[in-house]
Amino acid sequence: MKDIVLITGVAKRLGFAMAKRFLKAGVDVVGTYRSERDSLGELRAAGVELIQCDLSSQTDVDKLCESVKAQDQGIRAIIHNASDWMSESGSDDLWSCFDSMMAVHARAPYYINMSLESHLIDGADIIHIGDYVSSTGSAKHLAYAASKAALDNLTLSFAKRLAPKCKVNAIAPALILFNDGDSDSYKEKAVAKSLMGREGGVDEFLRMLDFIMASDYVTGRVLPLDGGRHLK
Repeated sequence: MKDIVLITGVAKRLGFAMAKRFLKAGVDVVGTYRSERDSLGELRAAGVELIQCDLSSQTDVDKLCESVKAQDQGIRAIIHNASDWMSESGSDDLWSCFDSMMAVHARAPYYINMSLESHLIDGADIIHIGDYVSSTGSAKHLAYAASKAALDNLTLSFAKRLAPKCKVNAIAPALILFNDGDSDSYKEKAVAKSLMGREGGVDEFLRMLDFIMASDYVTGRVLPLDGGRHLK
């Protein structure tokens, strides 16, 4: 029986790309999603076990962890990719805004890692998908940036807790993929923020993922993937 990779948020973008990448390599994938999308049909047909999960709900997260444990397979990797995006601008419920960001980006990864710790195989990886703004802050998305910074700190703590059995790292991307609705003016401003002057793209992200999982030594690191944005 093969080991599995658990990926949160596989319905679109990087999560969808990662799921397909592992499937192509013959790896069993368990993926979570919050809302049904057409893309999930492709993953189901390819053999991905999909679990609907609201990561802000302890009930849902408990069901997810129990489902993974019930498969009686070792876990090769847990990739915390699911993300939410809220702005304080115009919000009339700042308390809920902060709580929601922390729940998805920090509390759920913490809880899942702790719950599934005993099922991680020797040499397993935990990978947190963070964000460039965790190290810079954000004037418009304060709670989001703070929650991603909390995830960075969890990377350090879990690396200490699980070494040398498992490696724990984070990827901190900036401008990997534009959204379909992004305007030309937004794209122009966004690419001007980095030295490379373009979006990174899915392949660049997957190469970083491959590097982390191929390494037997790198742990406790937040690895930037920002096209030199830190130097602008």
